[in-house]
Order: sequence, then C-alpha cells, then structure tokens
Amino acid sequence: MFEKILIANRGEIACRVIRTARAMGIATVAVYSDADTRSPHVLMADQSVRLGPPPASDSYLLADAILLAAKETGAQAVHPGYGFLSERESFARLLAENDIAFIGPPPGAIAAMGDKIESKKLARAAGVSVVPGFIGEIRDTDHAVEIAGDIGYPVMMKASAGGGGKGMRLAWNERDVREGFDATKREGLASFGDDRVFIEKFVESPRHIEIQLLGDQHGNLVYLGERECSVQRRHQKVVEEAPSPFVTPEMRRAMGEQAVELARAVGYFSAGTVEFIAGADRSFYFLEMNTRLQVEHPVTEYVTGLDLVEQMIRVAAGERLSFGQDDVRLDGWAVETRVYAEDPYRGFLPSTGRLVRYRPPAVSADVRVDDGVVEGADISMFYDPMIAKLITHGPDRITAIDAQVAALDRFEIDGIGHNVDFLSALMQHPRFRSGEITTGFIAEEYPDGFVGAPADTALVTRLAAVAGLIASADAARAGRISGQLNGGPDDVSAWVATIDGVAHDVAIKGEQVTVDGTALVVDAPYVPGQRLVEATIDGEPLAIRVVRKGTQWRFTTRGASHRVSVLRPDIAALSRHMIEKVPPDLSRFLLCPMPGLITAVHVAAGDRVEAGQPLAVVEAMKMENILRAEKAGTVARVDAKPGDSLAVDAVIMEFE
Repeated sequence: MFEKILIANRGEIACRVIRTARAMGIATVAVYSDADTRSPHVLMADQSVRLGPPPASDSYLLADAILLAAKETGAQAVHPGYGFLSERESFARLLAENDIAFIGPPPGAIAAMGDKIESKKLARAAGVSVVPGFIGEIRDTDHAVEIAGDIGYPVMMKASAGGGGKGMRLAWNERDVREGFDATKREGLASFGDDRVFIEKFVESPRHIEIQLLGDQHGNLVYLGERECSVQRRHQKVVEEAPSPFVTPEMRRAMGEQAVELARAVGYFSAGTVEFIAGADRSFYFLEMNTRLQVEHPVTEYVTGLDLVEQMIRVAAGERLSFGQDDVRLDGWAVETRVYAEDPYRGFLPSTGRLVRYRPPAVSADVRVDDGVVEGADISMFYDPMIAKLITHGPDRITAIDAQVAALDRFEIDGIGHNVDFLSALMQHPRFRSGEITTGFIAEEYPDGFVGAPADTALVTRLAAVAGLIASADAARAGRISGQLNGGPDDVSAWVATIDGVAHDVAIKGEQVTVDGTALVVDAPYVPGQRLVEATIDGEPLAIRVVRKGTQWRFTTRGASHRVSVLRPDIAALSRHMIEKVPPDLSRFLLCPMPGLITAVHVAAGDRVEAGQPLAVVEAMKMENILRAEKAGTVARVDAKPGDSLAVDAVIMEFE
C-alpha cells in the first residue's frame, strides 16, 4: 500500500480524498493555486505545494508542475479527483513514465472513452445501445445545420471532449443550431482544449441514468447499481439519487451488464461511470463513459456501504476486489443535492464573492456534507461554483427526501447568492416526490424562473407564531435594558405579524400562540441576534433562518424567503397610512446579471432590436450567457465592449 499520495485537485473532492487517505493511514500532499492558499484542502493535507496563479491553465492543469510536486514530496501515487486532469490520458502516461501510480484507469481506457465520438464507435462495437447521431467531423455551421436536418429535430450538440454540462446545446430548429454551434465549439476549446463537436438525436422525455463500475487490475469488474441524475439545469446535474425510482431490477441488470462489457472492451479498472439516456418505454442508450470518480458518488456509497475512494486507492496499489457481483446489495435510498454559488431568483446567475457566513447542517449517520470551503473564504470566478454537496440517506425514498428538506433549512450561507431555497423547493415538489421526472423537469416546472417554494396556510400560520415569539423576546430584552419590569405569567402579548404583505393577529400566552384564531403549542427558543431558530410547533420541528432587515425581518425556510414585519396592534394600525416607496424603473437598461467578462456585443447605438434578439454575451465560470432583448426598442448607447470585466448590475447598454 502507498505511504503518501498527492491529490491533484482542490475543493470538496480534494478534502474527500484526504479524509479517506487519512483513515487508511496514508499521508497526503495538496496542491494549490494562489486563490486557494488557505483553502481547507491545503490545511488538511500533511504537505502542500504551490502550483501558480489562480487560472486553472496556470495551476491545476499544469501536469509537469504536479509531477514535480509529487517527486519533491515523495508521493508514490496521484489521485486526480474529477475535472482538471482527471481524464487526460497524457497525464496518466506522464505519471506512469515516472513510476508514480495514477489512482484511476489505465491511459488507454481514458483515451478510448475520453473522446465522445470514438467512444460511441467502441460502444456500438461492444454491443451497447447507442443514440442515433452523426459522429464524424463537422466542417462548419452550414454542415451542422445539414446534419441536424438529416437526423431530425430536436438534436443535441456536444463538445467531443466535454463533460460536467459544459459544451452542450439543445437545438429545436435551424436557428438554434446556427446560434449554438460556434458557442459549443468555443466552450469546448476553452474548457477542454478541443473544439470538435458531434450531434445526436435528443430523446424526448428522457431520463439520465448512470451505472457505477468498479474493477481491479486482475480482470474483475462489477457494477454497483444505478444513479438517477435526471434533475438538471442547462445539462448540469442538480439532484442525484440511488437507486432510481424508474429502473426495474431487469433494467438494472441489462444496463449493468452492458456497462461491464464496454469497460471490459477497453481494459478498464478503477472506478468509472457509464451514462445512459432512457426513454419512457425503458429503452436506454449509451451517452458517455466518465473515466473518473463522479461528483455524485456519495449516493452510491450510502446504498452499497462502500468507500469508492478507498477502493480506487486499493486497486491502484494492485489489490484485488474483495467482493463479486453477487455480493453487491443496495440498502435504502440516498439523495444528493448540489449547493451552488448561483442565484435562482436571478435566473441562476453565477455568484462570486466572500462567504461572510457559512454554517452547514450537522452531520449524522444519515446526513453527510461534502464541502471544501470555510466561513470567510472567497468563491472565485476561476473555478466551479459548487459550495457543498448535501447527501441524505433513509430506508426509503421519501424519508431520504424529507431529510434533505430538514437539512437544507439548516444551511446558513451569507455573502453570495446560493440555490438552497431552490433545492428545498425541488425536494418538496409533488412531481419530484412522485418520481415522475425527466431531464426537462426544471425547465417544465419553472418556465418563468424561480420565485420561491409556495407556502401553504399552515406554514404561514407557523411563521406568524414564531414571528410573534421573536418580537416578544426582543421586547422583553428592551424592557430589561431600560429597567422596566417584565409582565407576570398570566400576561398575554399581542402582535400583528405581516407575512409577505398579509397581516395576521398573534396572541401569546406562555407556549400557547394563537394566530388568527388558530391555537398552536410552540417551543421556539430564541436569543436576540440568533440566526437560526429551531422551533417545535404542535410536535413538528421547523428550522427558520432569521435575519433582521432594518425594522423588518427575512424568514427563510422550506424553500422560500418571506418578508416579515411584527408590530404592536396600535402601531400596525398607524403603519397602514405610510406611503410605499416605489423602486426606480431600470427597464431602459441592459444590466450585467453577474460578475463576468463581456465576450461579444451584437448591437450598436441607433440599432433597432426585437424581443428575443441577442444583445451581448457574458462569460462567467467558463459558461457563455447570451443576453437578449426583453422587448422591441432602439439602442441609445452602449457602455461596454468585448474584453470588459463587469460587476453585477453594471450597465451594458441603454435603450431609448
């Protein structure tokens, strides 16, 4: 077994590998860029080596620098994590040439599966079902339009070397192909150094199902069940679960056996994942093989009881698998959500900046948080926007989902936009809970964007009750400070709690709180300044994140934030006469929706534009975002040009 390994990655996956290595008694070496000097993975490792400036091309993608770090620290093996160099054949070969083990598959398998075009040919030869499409060289946009027409719309355009949702465009017609083909090429080149694109038929009402594989260097290969990864946004996975509510035992076996045959055909060992797209009739087609550890591997670990990182390390050291296919059992259900630095209330735009507050929920046997950030850290524009992964487990699917809702309510994140509310809303959505999901779930259920999960009458009543108790606690504190005496045990305090503009009468006597005539028994310990209230209302737990906003509050729970005002009845009566402030009209401006780089401006002053017309392109976190006109108008002036780095809400152009 290895005595020391180097982790050629950053963030949560680097921390994840370090934890397992430490449990195995293996020393670790971290590498870092200048942006990650004090990141958790650097502090956790036994040693650390600086690679270079923040851009990945100057740090985490420098194979020679990582090799040098391994040699200088005496690391006998390198775990690549996912992303960066994890699927670079050249990196695996470089390590092998220098007698350093690569904790992953052999270079030949990486090469065979790393090219989406060649991998489809190999899959077809191995007897694996493949989606109809064009897997040859596409000359230009006109050729792409011709191919798409021959296949039949809708089609999917994908960067050949792509992954992680980058370099992918769905085209429903010729205009989509003409707009998206060049962007797909650019994203492929920027993210993977390869601008080749292939086009395939888009399976409507599809589900994204993937099979986890594990093999050793002695010819043993097993599949560890499937993961359902259909809940995606812009082809980026948001929720994963194991097993799938859609897959039958017969389908699981068929997919698993095809995945094993494909892996065997390329001499695969280590952990790997074969991704399939499945139709409503349970037909399935090969998409790609990821020759690395997947982001969503924890859900498989929960239901199988295996540590996949440990298995990868043991395989790389030459050990045999200690179990066979018949030994694989799936226990219970696991769900993973990805907490991203993006603002769902602003169209899921990336958010960068400082984590002013970061308090993840408490971990337990059935609640796991994989993260690589700490309070006070910066979420950089240079890397993936993931903050953390929340994984929950239960004996059945609904129990695991409910555990997600409870844990998400206990995430405290301030300073940047994040998607915790959205994840909670997904977990509560009736369609998700029923298991009737497809890759179009988010687009279909949130066509006009996300505005927060709806709150029913029962939840609003509970919020009003807690608001009254918080107001009473604040009033009691003010009374103590001013020297006034508190009321006796028989006193009743009365409040008007306004939740999102609707007023509710609240009366409090001890633990009994009456809201609009409904009596509740409420235990909500609160100390002024507290940010998370753990309440029990009629025996049911409810966690609420509370933040003071001037004379009002923001209560966040169950997938939505609520504006809350709590006043004495006499003051509430007077407040109704206050004049409401009207926000300024900014509809004449095109504002930069996120911190990013302007890569293109398509119009000039004096141009007439129509609704839906592309105006500019902003690149953030290696993704191109096309900004379109919301309505017809004339451009008065353009304030930004390609190459400008803009802050959020910076003016790009003004309309007459």
